[in-house]
Amino acid sequence: MLFAYVLTPFAAALLLLLCQKWIRGRAGWFVLPVPAALFALYLFQMPVVAGGGSVRTEGSWVPLLDLNLSFELSGLSALFSLLITFVGMVVIFYSIFYLSKKERLIHFYIYLLMFMGAMLGVVTADNLLILYLFWELTSVSSFLLIGFWFEKERSRYGAQKAMLITVSGGFCMLVAFVLIGSVCGTFEISAILAQGELLRQSALYPAVAVLIMLGAFTKSAQVPFHIWLPSAMEAPTPISCYLHSATMVKAGIFLLARFTPLLGGTVLWNTTVTGVGLISLLFGSFMALRQKDLKALLAYSTISQLGLIISLFGMGTEAAVLGGLFHLINHSAFKGSLFLMTGIVDHETGTRDMTLLRGLGKAMPFTGAVAFIGSCAMAGLPPFSGFLSKEMFFEAAADAPFSGLSYLGAAAWLVPAAAVLASLFTFVYSLSIFGKVFLGKELTSDTPKHPHEAPAGMLLPAFMLVSLNLVFALAPNFFGGALVAPAAKQVLGLSAPPHLHIAFWHGITPALMMTAAVVAAGALLYSRLGPFRRAVMRFSLPIGANRAYDWSLPALIGGTGRITDAYMTGNISHYLGYILAACLAVVGLPVVLFGFASEIFTADLARIELIEIAMTAITVAAAILAATMKKRVHVILALGAAGYMVSMFFVMFSAPDLALTQLLVETVTLILYVMVLRQFPSGMDPAPERQDKPAAKCGRLLISAAVGASMFFISMFAHSHRLFETISFFFTHNSLRLGGGKNVVNVTLVDFRGLDTMGEISVLCMAALGVYILTSLYTDSSGKTRAEERHSGPQDSYVPGNDNDIVILTLAKPISFVILFVSVYLFSAGHNNPGGGFIAGLMTASALLLMYITEGKRSIERLPAHLSSFLPIGLSVAVACGLGGVLAGRAFLTHTFGHYTISALGGIHLEVATAMIFDFGVFLVVIGAVMSIIYNIGKSK
Repeated sequence: MLFAYVLTPFAAALLLLLCQKWIRGRAGWFVLPVPAALFALYLFQMPVVAGGGSVRTEGSWVPLLDLNLSFELSGLSALFSLLITFVGMVVIFYSIFYLSKKERLIHFYIYLLMFMGAMLGVVTADNLLILYLFWELTSVSSFLLIGFWFEKERSRYGAQKAMLITVSGGFCMLVAFVLIGSVCGTFEISAILAQGELLRQSALYPAVAVLIMLGAFTKSAQVPFHIWLPSAMEAPTPISCYLHSATMVKAGIFLLARFTPLLGGTVLWNTTVTGVGLISLLFGSFMALRQKDLKALLAYSTISQLGLIISLFGMGTEAAVLGGLFHLINHSAFKGSLFLMTGIVDHETGTRDMTLLRGLGKAMPFTGAVAFIGSCAMAGLPPFSGFLSKEMFFEAAADAPFSGLSYLGAAAWLVPAAAVLASLFTFVYSLSIFGKVFLGKELTSDTPKHPHEAPAGMLLPAFMLVSLNLVFALAPNFFGGALVAPAAKQVLGLSAPPHLHIAFWHGITPALMMTAAVVAAGALLYSRLGPFRRAVMRFSLPIGANRAYDWSLPALIGGTGRITDAYMTGNISHYLGYILAACLAVVGLPVVLFGFASEIFTADLARIELIEIAMTAITVAAAILAATMKKRVHVILALGAAGYMVSMFFVMFSAPDLALTQLLVETVTLILYVMVLRQFPSGMDPAPERQDKPAAKCGRLLISAAVGASMFFISMFAHSHRLFETISFFFTHNSLRLGGGKNVVNVTLVDFRGLDTMGEISVLCMAALGVYILTSLYTDSSGKTRAEERHSGPQDSYVPGNDNDIVILTLAKPISFVILFVSVYLFSAGHNNPGGGFIAGLMTASALLLMYITEGKRSIERLPAHLSSFLPIGLSVAVACGLGGVLAGRAFLTHTFGHYTISALGGIHLEVATAMIFDFGVFLVVIGAVMSIIYNIGKSK
């Protein structure tokens, strides 16, 4: 069930892609029901979660790797899931009115749905590897969203920076996950949490803790990894609201909260998390005072507020965790509404420059109301919920020297001091958002557009978010008991939700006195905001994280480029030499060091027949000719002869499937070579400056001989030392019983080793895409690489049909139909006899190639579907077949089969296996890949 919830946004994105011609400008209305329905579904599960329980879904994917589709909805994940879906619903509704109909709306909503699904996967995954998969998918989708306006250089810069920093943190997190799995013996998070003491006592604990914190800090933009967040403000405002206030930046907080029961309670964890959080809190609030752009101010404010929440988790006390979770909800409400307000101001005035904005309250009173409530909530003023969570922060900070961080001694008093100073800065910049932009005697006249109020479609989402600051304040204990307490129970590792009492008045407490000091000093500083801001602007650091990033990236590219240029000579033989020499070293060193060469036994080898000697001689002769001939056509024919002789060996050794595959691959490859030859000038002699010296030729000869000798040695050594029972025994004896087929090769490919085949057809798709890209590029007169313009319909420069002999034209079509008929038989019979989807696909492609060679593009135009569509359709069929097993509660790509007798048709016996559906996907991918490659090379002239 939970897995279906996670997959819903991805399914909606696929449906949106397929229906884009009919949806067009109404894409937002099509997407809006998705987060709304998911929010309702997660809300429906809250009675169970609020009572301290959880909802769990399990499914097997790759059991041997402990990679399971395990998802759990508990207190913490439910809180985040509700935030993701509710804010996603608000943002999509807002974007319908914010974005122009001329924008690439389909792409926008597909990226947004991908991100939503990835975030839901992150917060509900109960398997470390699945969590990492969705974690990196959030980075990829956020890259696409941040760079949505890719025509702007700053958007590309911001997207790249966010991608590099967050993905680097993700790699650190992956290493930590592998280490955790090695210590605990599982990747299931629920099982790992029960072994917290084992992990904390392990020698690997410091490395695991630091790597997890790096993953969290990079994602939540904590100092010094904060630099990506201000640069990401180049994204459209709905994206800034969704990613950078409510969801993506909260993923790091979720990670820390999720692993606090496992890694928390130590000096390393508590000190580092609290310290980084307080530094980010101070730095972000200070830098926000320096900003003139509203979105930049909100970006640094987000860094500060995230630091506040993270520092609370670092303190680790019950009050601190409750305060952090409550402020997390409040932050999504007031910061999200302020981002939407900023988008409205930018949309209706044409600028976000605060020096040009004043008196907007006169022309935009409703937008001003959103700014007033959001700013006051962020400043921590009553009667808004931001005041309540800020009081909880002050309470935890004042208590830190006596409880959570008492081991620091006098240094622990820096915590309440930093809390007061950062809150002072927060108070000042929060008031300036409303006071400087919306108050004033006169309405600004310096903006590109005359200020006017936004339409209701943009105001309503902003009011929906900002009103939560009042709703939560009216009933804090109700919402806290339903959302915050169950999440705190999970973070603190308690057996029952903790008691929660939130109120505006607790008497004269240290927290209240800290608030009074902030308000008094903040009001004074705000009255002198001009001189204070000028003083702040004079402060600068000689070296900053942005400067380090801007210097290191070109330096890294330049350094690696120089290293690459040293060995990337442009000569393919050199590259093959490097690869083969490395392989020889791996194989040869153990042979020499351990004397394996003497461990070969030949007594049980079969007798060599005369026909085998003759076939070997022909194969060797063909290989020698291919290496020595100068004419390209002769080389291709020699290579083909060697390949066809290999297929004859397969026939002799009773391997019909391999023989058919080799035969068809050689045929298709031969045609591919001929098509490529058409692009080259005649002659094969290299330029004089590229002529190899005799020493280079001898080197290549030695490497070739050594590779041949090593392959012979490996084969003989493996034959001489069988340490284990051959795996073929399993496939032979279980092909019919477990796979429902008699053809061991085909059953192995589509059932027992189906995941390998899935990877292979994915590579075929990428190869076809790569050929398409390469044939679409050309170099202009200035030396720049450009993309060739594509026109609708096949644009084929290869039209040989008019020049072919009449006999060839006459016979090609019937022969093609015969080949197609044979391919249908091979596919249908492949589960029990030689054949299968791969062989049938090659056979069908051969028939299409024959028609293409004889008739040219006319043969392609007559097909009912474009050949390139076979690739995504075939891959989708294969994936859907694999997911069928998951939906049935089995592992991915688990198949079933049955034997049926149809009495009405004379007792015909049928053997039906779902693996044939997967095989059909392979069939389509092979046809699409071969024909796409041939077709794109053929028309490139």
